[in-house]
Amino acid sequence: MSTSDQPIRAVPDMPPVGEPAVTALQNRVAELERQLVKAEKAVKRDAELRPYQVELLKLQDYLEATNRRMIVLFEGRDAAGKGGTIRRVTRYMNEKHYRVVALGKPTEEQRHQWYFQRYVQHFPTGGEIVLFDRSWYNRAMVEPVFGFCTPEEYKAFLRGVVGFEKDLVRQDTILVKLYFSVTKDEQARRFNRRKTDPLRNWKLSEVDVQAQDKWDEFTEMKYRMLKRTSTVDAPWTIIRSGIKQKARLNAMKVILNAVPYEDRNPDLDFAPDPQIVISGARELEVMEAARLQHGKFTI
Repeated sequence: MSTSDQPIRAVPDMPPVGEPAVTALQNRVAELERQLVKAEKAVKRDAELRPYQVELLKLQDYLEATNRRMIVLFEGRDAAGKGGTIRRVTRYMNEKHYRVVALGKPTEEQRHQWYFQRYVQHFPTGGEIVLFDRSWYNRAMVEPVFGFCTPEEYKAFLRGVVGFEKDLVRQDTILVKLYFSVTKDEQARRFNRRKTDPLRNWKLSEVDVQAQDKWDEFTEMKYRMLKRTSTVDAPWTIIRSGIKQKARLNAMKVILNAVPYEDRNPDLDFAPDPQIVISGARELEVMEAARLQHGKFTI
């Protein structure tokens, strides 16, 4: 029997696809599209940072060749973007010549030492860069706000830190002090993301939970810190970090501009964005103007 002579068998009807299944499929497609867009944006962001990460390698070469030391402080409120910036800054660095230091609570023994002692032991040797994810400035903001130090210890810190940093700079240590500034609403948004995202949940601490309630106290401590410790020898640089990518890029520019390394890429723009990077002195002016207008600090 030829193929054409074979009886035609009926094909059973396909079961209708239910609306829930269609909706689930549509949602899955939409999620894949979102992930694709997110991945494309990440690639674009990485491409924007990459030329400056190459420059950071040149900076490292300069420090090694001249046997100079460099310290970069990353300060700011919780969820201001310090950790993410540090990861981008160090992503391609030579691991032999940099360290990231993020100290936990002091031990009982350390509590009775000279305050700066536990930080000094992590200072760079010649040719090395050390990045502090929070630093001795814990005593200027976090500790007094939460009662982790006495008023006398706080006052002693403010009296001593200016001379301490002046000596560091005098002895040829390059010191860069970055303060990451985020708005109250943006901090709340980032905290909420930490609560709901299992990959970020570990970042949420008890101190974070209280940070919003103590916003005004932190702002007052920030003002006092800048007023006392943004000096000619060791000025503060403020990084507006509401948009993380811009904050990371401009922080890199500030770090690169602090070191007179050679062979800079002439095609790169090393000028920080004035909307993102401002001096500690200018930040004080902005804060004081806001206090006159509103009766309190607003940033």
